[in-house]
Amino acid sequence: MASYRKKKEGGLILKMPPFKLHMPSSLDEAFEIVNNLRGQNLDYDWVAGGTDLIPNYKWHINTKSNVISLSKIEELHKISKNHIGAMARLYDISQSSEIHPLIAKSASLVASVMIRRSATLGGNICLDTRCFWFNQSEEWRESIDYCHKCDCGTGADCRVIPNQNTLCVATYQADMAPVLMCLGTTIHMSSPEGNRSVPMKDFFKLDGITKNILLEDELVTHITLPDDVFEWEGDYQKLTQRDSWDFPEAGVAVLWKKGIKGPSELRVATTGIESIPRFHSEESQKIIETWSGSDSIEELAESIRKSVKPVLNTWFQPSYRRKMVKVLSRRASKGLLEI
Repeated sequence: MASYRKKKEGGLILKMPPFKLHMPSSLDEAFEIVNNLRGQNLDYDWVAGGTDLIPNYKWHINTKSNVISLSKIEELHKISKNHIGAMARLYDISQSSEIHPLIAKSASLVASVMIRRSATLGGNICLDTRCFWFNQSEEWRESIDYCHKCDCGTGADCRVIPNQNTLCVATYQADMAPVLMCLGTTIHMSSPEGNRSVPMKDFFKLDGITKNILLEDELVTHITLPDDVFEWEGDYQKLTQRDSWDFPEAGVAVLWKKGIKGPSELRVATTGIESIPRFHSEESQKIIETWSGSDSIEELAESIRKSVKPVLNTWFQPSYRRKMVKVLSRRASKGLLEI
């Protein structure tokens, strides 16, 4: 195993593993590079803002010999009322007056302003799942045996749920997806074989390794929002260790359309709890059918608490995260009492 550390003045500095960086200026050029690499049996990663991939590379987590940057593909940077490109920076999204204010708010809550100036929408949506057995240095992981997500060919079991190596329960901890799911967003993908699109709520796949439905060589190009996007109101609330930098330990988005006596439509989605962001359609529909003001908000919050299934692989205990999901659901639903 190649060394990935060196000593400097008594400290340790992480060394980036070697890789070749490709900088296409169009999707066609990007896919041409992909075809050339595949023809040589070489592997690669897409990189958008790099705020997640680069730290993982420094820790030698699932590194590849080639990296294809999307930063110079101009069409991926567009921001408008109904269209946001995958390479749109979260800072620019947070400052935009064209898009839904809740999209801007959720973008403004990601990490810190320095991260947001590099991080992208596509990167946040496709954020790798996290687990404190996985997101460690290669030396640390090797010392205790590997885990199912990064088994390095050992066939290692999951460290969170022992004696099984068929399902990874690493946690999805990104902020943008819940709001986008509730707004009825469509996500668009492209590959050398063509283009396709699906509703955002159908994009994620319940496994900490696969994470989503992206196929080999496929990437997210942009999202589109429906024409009624500004008819939706709501809020997004999150739990973190600190006010900035940290990934959400739990996040809840609650959005609604105003009706005559309460919400005419209601949508709820959560993040930071399981291997995918969860769209809670059954719980939301039940509340619409039996709406009774504050009692319904309490019922909704309790039903969301019961439905989530956190595991012990982030800093806060699963029991505390579940309790806080109820608190966050109440906070995000506060505006319903003003209808």
